[in-house]
Amino acid sequence: MSSAHHTGLSDTAKGLLAALVVVICWSGFNIVSRFGSTATFTPFDLAALRYGVSGVLAMPFFIRMVPPREWPRYMVLAVFGGLGYGILVYSGFAFAPSAHAGVFVNGGIPFWTVVIVAAMARFHIARQTVLALALSTAGLVLIGFRSLFASPTPGEWIGDVLFLAAALSWAVFGLLMRRWQIRPQLGILGIATFSMLSYMPVYFLWLPGNIAQAGWGEIGLQAVYQGIIAAMLAAGMYSYANQKIGACQASMMLALVPAFSAIGGFLILDEALGLMTMVGILVVSLGALMGALPPGALSRLRFFSSGN
Repeated sequence: MSSAHHTGLSDTAKGLLAALVVVICWSGFNIVSRFGSTATFTPFDLAALRYGVSGVLAMPFFIRMVPPREWPRYMVLAVFGGLGYGILVYSGFAFAPSAHAGVFVNGGIPFWTVVIVAAMARFHIARQTVLALALSTAGLVLIGFRSLFASPTPGEWIGDVLFLAAALSWAVFGLLMRRWQIRPQLGILGIATFSMLSYMPVYFLWLPGNIAQAGWGEIGLQAVYQGIIAAMLAAGMYSYANQKIGACQASMMLALVPAFSAIGGFLILDEALGLMTMVGILVVSLGALMGALPPGALSRLRFFSSGN
C-alpha cells in the first residue's frame, strides 16, 4: 500500500494532466463553436445544445447525490460557469473570429483570475505569476497578431468585449469552486442541471432558433462537443486542476489553447505556421509552464543550478 502511494502521481502532476485535457478539449471548442455560429445555428441554439444535452445527462445523478439544502451554491456556480460563460462566448462568436476568442478568452481567464486573487490578497502576488501572465499574453498576441490587427469587420469589437466578459465569468466560477471546495464531479452535475432548468424554458418560449434547419450531422457534432466535451469533460477537468494546482496555475495553462490549435491546424489541416506564430507558440508555452509551476519553483531551480 505504501509503495503504491509513493509510486503514484503527485497532486501537481494530476492537476497538470487534468489541465492538459482541458487544453486539448478547448483547442477544438473555438473552431467548432465558430463553425456553428457562422453556419446554421444562432448563439442561443448552441447554448441550448450545451445545456440541454449536459442537463439531461446530469440531472438524475445530481438529484440523487446532492441534498437540496446544498443546491444554492450550485445555482451560483451555474450562473458563472454555465449560463454566463456559455451565452457570452457563443454571442461573441457571432461577431468575432475564433482567433480573437483564443486571445481574449484563453488569455482573459488567467488575467481575471490573477487580478481577483491579487485583489483578495491586497495585491501581493508572486513575481513568478506576474511574469508568467506577461509572457502568456505576449505569446497570445503574437499567435493572433494577423487576425487581431487586420482590417476589422463592423461589430468585431463587440465580440472581443463579449469574450472578455466570458473569461471573467469563467474565472469567477473557478475561484468559487476552489473556495467552496466542491467536488468537481458534483460541481459539473449541478451546473449542468441548473443551467438547463433556467435556460431551456426561456429558449423554447422566447429565443430565436434555427436548429430545425440544420442537418443531423451538424446537430450531432454540436450536441456532443458542446454538451459533453465542453460542458462536462473540460469543465470537470478544469475544476479538478483548479483544486490540485491552484486557480492561477490552472488558468495559466489555458493560454496553451491557441498554440495547440495552431499546431493541430498545421498537422491535420496542412495550415501554414508563420514565423510570428511559431515564436508566439514558444513564448506562450514558456509562460504557461512558468505559471503552472508551484510558487518559488524558479528560485529553487536557480539555487540548485548555481551549485549551492
